[in-house]
Amino acid sequence: MSMQRSAVLLLSLFSVFPLLAGCDLLSVVPTEGSPLQPDYGRPLPPGEMALEKITDPSMYPDFGLGFGERDSMLLAIDGTLDYFAKPSSLQWFPYLDISHERSIMSLEAFRDLLQTATSAEELNQGIVENFDVYRSKGWDRSGTVLFTGYCQPIYDASEVRTERFRFPLYGLPEELLKDEFGTPLGWRGRTASPTRKEFSDGFLEGRGLELYWLEGELEAYIVHVQGSAKLRLPDGSMREVGYAGKTERPYVGLGASLVEAGKIDRGALNLFAVKQYFERHPDELREFLDRNESYVFFTESEGGPYGSMNIPVTPYRTLATDKKVFPRGGITFAETTVPTTSGGYQPFHQFGVDQDTGGAIRSAGRADIFLGTGPQAERIAGGTNAEGMLWYIYLKDDADQLSAAR
Repeated sequence: MSMQRSAVLLLSLFSVFPLLAGCDLLSVVPTEGSPLQPDYGRPLPPGEMALEKITDPSMYPDFGLGFGERDSMLLAIDGTLDYFAKPSSLQWFPYLDISHERSIMSLEAFRDLLQTATSAEELNQGIVENFDVYRSKGWDRSGTVLFTGYCQPIYDASEVRTERFRFPLYGLPEELLKDEFGTPLGWRGRTASPTRKEFSDGFLEGRGLELYWLEGELEAYIVHVQGSAKLRLPDGSMREVGYAGKTERPYVGLGASLVEAGKIDRGALNLFAVKQYFERHPDELREFLDRNESYVFFTESEGGPYGSMNIPVTPYRTLATDKKVFPRGGITFAETTVPTTSGGYQPFHQFGVDQDTGGAIRSAGRADIFLGTGPQAERIAGGTNAEGMLWYIYLKDDADQLSAAR
């Protein structure tokens, strides 16, 4: 791999459906003062952004490694351009020296380059000559980013509670308070929102807010973490739910809880291991789930899943980051490692678009890759956890270049 440093660290596996959702299901990301290092969640100083411009081309990655299948990337670009056509997208710019107009022209220019480049070398040279390159500072200010994965699971469900289907997915309660950007603020009439335990104990029973009922409590929890799901009803028809909101209560990763309690060895942590543990110890499931006080609500959805920019996400192309420090809609280039369908690992050098937000994807040291829908995507997302480098490219910021792009 042409990254400066990379390692498969099986510390957190199977991540969020960012806002669409946003938290890591099995994350063991160290908190401040934790003996686990490195600290991928280390926050930047107030007001500091995650990207830094790299002016020495010798430090660039080989963008030609991303030459290959292009249709999915073109789809992601077109969806992002639809987002930038909305007046509401203007409020997030400028970001550093990146204007709203420059973001649009960068997407258009890169789309043209993808369609005209005939080789990896031509693609790489086109970026070097025409684009500025930015790098995430990472958790260590040397560019090290932890990549995890998220997906849209498919589970059996029912529209009514039955003996088999007993665990609800709730619609959005009117008491949940959010600001104009969807950030949870609390609960009307209370000093704080109810905890997960309170909801699990029936806090919303009798309100008619149940959208669907799932067979397993862990399945329902996974939908909370992913923020989206396709649901197969008893008659064979399919439904889709998406993220509607969450409480302001703190998020605690299930994997972190199990590792810290000595239930699963950190090196053996994956989604299969977690499911297997609770199959053997079902009486412990509620205790560990309740350690994560954050709770997610849903809405009926079609044509998704959708990211935080309210556009469909694209498998292997959509990236979720902390939008307090990363720019919306930027063209990304990720260098990391992902699982294969056969159980091994392979290098990942892929262009994408920063289209989504992760509730637990915080700081310059985290990023989440959307890996698709269904059981195979769930397995791959459940094993995605590796260090890497994250790059952004924008059309060169000079009058001649921008004029030519017009």
